[in-house]
Amino acid sequence: MEFLNDMAFFVEVVKAKSFRGAADVTGVPNSTLSRRVGALEKAIGLRLLHRTTRKIELTEAGQIYYESCRRIVEEARIAHEQLSEMLAQPSGVLRASLPVDFATNYMAPLIAEFARRHPGITFELDLTPRRVDLVTEPFDVAIRMGEQPSSTLIARQLARLTPHLYASPRYLEISGEPTDPADLLHHECIGFPKFGPWVLHKEQATAEVRVGARFSVNNVGMYRRLAVLDQGIVLLAEGVVADDLANGRLRRILPGWHGRPIPVYALTETRLLPAKTLRFIEFLQERLAQPSGQT
Repeated sequence: MEFLNDMAFFVEVVKAKSFRGAADVTGVPNSTLSRRVGALEKAIGLRLLHRTTRKIELTEAGQIYYESCRRIVEEARIAHEQLSEMLAQPSGVLRASLPVDFATNYMAPLIAEFARRHPGITFELDLTPRRVDLVTEPFDVAIRMGEQPSSTLIARQLARLTPHLYASPRYLEISGEPTDPADLLHHECIGFPKFGPWVLHKEQATAEVRVGARFSVNNVGMYRRLAVLDQGIVLLAEGVVADDLANGRLRRILPGWHGRPIPVYALTETRLLPAKTLRFIEFLQERLAQPSGQT
């Protein structure tokens, strides 16, 4: 890289026909420019410039070298500008691994919005419950929910989603509406096995609720659907049930109470990311941080 910088300094000196003029253009002191061009000559083993107190002139070798350097420096400048343009408007194939239910019920509108913002990006989305290997498989990013095990992967937190309690109007009409967590003992609370009992919070108060007496479900789509079909109460982030709330299929209950916030992470194999991946992560951080059941 230093060698390329020296070539660029040499080109500017020749263009300006003096070290002082090149110093004005580059903002690099005369003495530094003279030293770097001298180092270039020493590395090549040929004199490139005839120096006098009034002006500089190219030697025969310098003329040949200048033409090559000018092209190389110009190509490097163009390459830099092209990459800058790519960063401003990223392109290419974005390969992402996503949790099935979270992607379907929550992320689909966000991905559609991101795609509209960046028409140069195409998408390969792998919706799977398995944990893909970002080191050996060709994924740019994996979105994961919950605390992540220790690993060499880079984890960027996108949000913390706060779950609330929901039930259908018909269920509440039949079973009554709880006014306190203790009332949930007399209700059908649909369970999600990996989360165990519900631990609910309201300011400094905490309540633990046994769940899954009749239904224990390991799929968020089915979990939400059972609530819509009047089968009981669920604990979910607002974004997952937004459509059901808007259409009156579900209602929030015990509004002062909420579950433990669930972190959402973007996992990558390295910190040095292509623009398409970096923009996607930044977009999700921006959108998931907006109030929609998050803390």
